[in-house]
Amino acid sequence: MRTVMSDRALNRLRRLARKVLECLEDGKPLRIPKRTTSNIEYDPDSGIYKVGDAKLERRPDTLKGSKKLAQMMCVAAFAKELVERNRSATLREIYYTSEGWDVSFKDQRESDAIIEDLEAATGLKREEFGIWPEEDGAAVYGDLLVREDGVEIHAERAGISGYNIPPNVDAVEFLDCGAERVIAVETMGMYRRLVQERAHEKLNALIIGLKGQAARATRRLIKRLNEELDLPVYVFTDGDPYGWHIYMVIKSGSAKAAHLNEELACPDAVFLGVTATDIVEYDLPTEPLKEADLKRIDELLKDPRYDDPFWRRELHKLKKIGRKAEQQAFAKYSLDYVVEEYLPRKLEELE
Repeated sequence: MRTVMSDRALNRLRRLARKVLECLEDGKPLRIPKRTTSNIEYDPDSGIYKVGDAKLERRPDTLKGSKKLAQMMCVAAFAKELVERNRSATLREIYYTSEGWDVSFKDQRESDAIIEDLEAATGLKREEFGIWPEEDGAAVYGDLLVREDGVEIHAERAGISGYNIPPNVDAVEFLDCGAERVIAVETMGMYRRLVQERAHEKLNALIIGLKGQAARATRRLIKRLNEELDLPVYVFTDGDPYGWHIYMVIKSGSAKAAHLNEELACPDAVFLGVTATDIVEYDLPTEPLKEADLKRIDELLKDPRYDDPFWRRELHKLKKIGRKAEQQAFAKYSLDYVVEEYLPRKLEELE
């Protein structure tokens, strides 16, 4: 069944094909946005990382350039077939499928990079071409009714694990929502704790388990909940530089997917996680910072997204105390302490 989304994808693919044909006829390179840290610009007004003006050139008159162009057009042809047949394929499946092409890939990292080229060249997400990642496990729990593939699903009545967030999250229709906020949590262990302690009722929230660094589909869902349902978003992470960066990617986007950050980033997201100040004030059980943690702190201090008094204070304080703490450290007080004490107190301070 053809949709507005599939028609748009097909139109963009045809437009790209015509553009590549013109490049071949004129002997000119195909220019696509360059996605490197040197071409990423932080826009303080929007709070999002955006792609700069620099371009990659795929030259049809060189061996390397012509190969990459051919690989991208093979992926584009495969994507066109997926859209036309209303089918999907994972990144891994595309890598294996390419074994039957004249221009196969040496490994999946190479095929993933070409798919990102296709995104940048067309201005569409890979999911709009029916290309999905392998990632799974992220879920949402609470008073949210959605329609997916013609089936109505309630995120609380779906079972204790909640509603599994699908890769094609833009095809999900929001039917009803009784929650007042979104609380996204880093670990699935804490997600299950909040579900068991009925945090969705006590805090009137949709609880989203991120399963570590949030997948693109999860970030897109968070953004949609924020913009379409006007739900404030809070992100609850571990008290370490990696957990803090999970929040920052949700808020400002990632450098790797900067060409899509306007569709994935949620600038209104608020940090609710464990701070260095919390580690001290709550006397939490901790682990010593490792060399990699200290290096990561120094990297974040140079990142423009952390050029903020709050973050600079917390990063320096974490480095000074030399310790980090997990979300589950609050179990020192009781299993329900996070839901009964910590999160309500934090939400009251922030709201």
